[in-house]
Amino acid sequence: MIFWTTLDSWIVLAAALAGASCALTGSFLVLRKMSMMGDAISHAVLPGIAIAFILTASRGSGVMFVGAALVGVLTAVLVEVIRKYGNLEQGASMGVVFTVLFAIGLILIEQAARHVDIHPDHVLFGAVEMVPLYTVSVAGLAIPRGVLVLAVVFLINLTVVTVLFKELRLATFDPALATTLGINARAIHYLLMTLVAVTTVAAFEVVGSILVIAMLIVPGATAHLLTRRLLPFLVVSVLTAVLAAGVGHLAAIGIPPHFGYEDVVSAGSIATVLGLCFFTAFILAPEQGILARAWNRVRLQLAIAMQDVLGLLARSEERSRPAAGNLSRSDLRGLDRSPFALRGRTLHLALLLLAARGMVLRENGRYRLTERGNEAAQGLLRTHRLWERFFFDDGQVELGDLHPAADYLEHYTDDRLQADLAGRFAREKTDPRGNRIPGL
Repeated sequence: MIFWTTLDSWIVLAAALAGASCALTGSFLVLRKMSMMGDAISHAVLPGIAIAFILTASRGSGVMFVGAALVGVLTAVLVEVIRKYGNLEQGASMGVVFTVLFAIGLILIEQAARHVDIHPDHVLFGAVEMVPLYTVSVAGLAIPRGVLVLAVVFLINLTVVTVLFKELRLATFDPALATTLGINARAIHYLLMTLVAVTTVAAFEVVGSILVIAMLIVPGATAHLLTRRLLPFLVVSVLTAVLAAGVGHLAAIGIPPHFGYEDVVSAGSIATVLGLCFFTAFILAPEQGILARAWNRVRLQLAIAMQDVLGLLARSEERSRPAAGNLSRSDLRGLDRSPFALRGRTLHLALLLLAARGMVLRENGRYRLTERGNEAAQGLLRTHRLWERFFFDDGQVELGDLHPAADYLEHYTDDRLQADLAGRFAREKTDPRGNRIPGL
């Protein structure tokens, strides 16, 4: 049984605000193919945080955000400078910058921990369960400081994305066009890096510098599998982060007791739920998911097999011999010269589907075209022979190589392209071998 208290509500709210804030900025990193930049900044801002701690002796000082933002922008600048003048690819330049700054930050954090109330583990792994313990009074209400800070950061991110939506979209997908239209793509880039840095710092107390990377990248990566439009992309990303915050905390306090443990760290559970959301989308996404892609491949293979069967039966009917157009399954396999070989289950399923659609009839183990099937087959032969004529006349392809080349393209030719081919060879009635081109 789960015992839910007000403290749990504050924890979930803090985690949801952290996730939503990270998702808004991280989505643009994913779209810009700069996901590692979030990793770099989330590690590299540590020196700025540590220096702010040392100077102010307080975790709540606004100087912390200023220092982190400056180091975040410095990180982005250093990455570009090293990439440009060091002749390194972007991933390598990010690795150089963030590992060095992260090491310096850890040293400074260790020094800061001797003078102020901060522990390196909290910086690395977060302490979302501690958020409700540190409150500030707002209009007479005691509100956790972390929730208030994250709410302000979320509103800032939401405002920037809303006001500069067009500029962010252009600078993300086509920086050259943005510059042409008078939008400073470089300024937009560094504004985004500043938001990432400030968001990262605000989320430290909730999820820590390591798990904040999951908050920055995984919601955007999940949305990338589900939609290709920017506004739905951002909505899905934020909703994923909020869902992970609630489900992750519930899992942290509800699942461990069944295995003899009291609970687990909520930040780690939230990151795990984010991973589960991503892998669920990775498998089940309607267009980009593994199952959808596998199903599309199967459908394509069956469609090609069905067309090949129709073509073989139609060519057989053109021959003036007994039993022409009346072929068994072994006959079909023997006559097949398609690059997409008709074998086993594929051929069996293709024949079943053609029979179900009323395109072939099966009599005594042999198959022949119906009127509907013959109409479809003639269209396929028309496309195939037009392509053979094209390759022979315009491509100077040898006769022996015509069939494989045309057989690939006949399956991917739409009505418009077929009409263009027909217009190009309107005076030709036969293919290079003298076979009639149906419909011409």
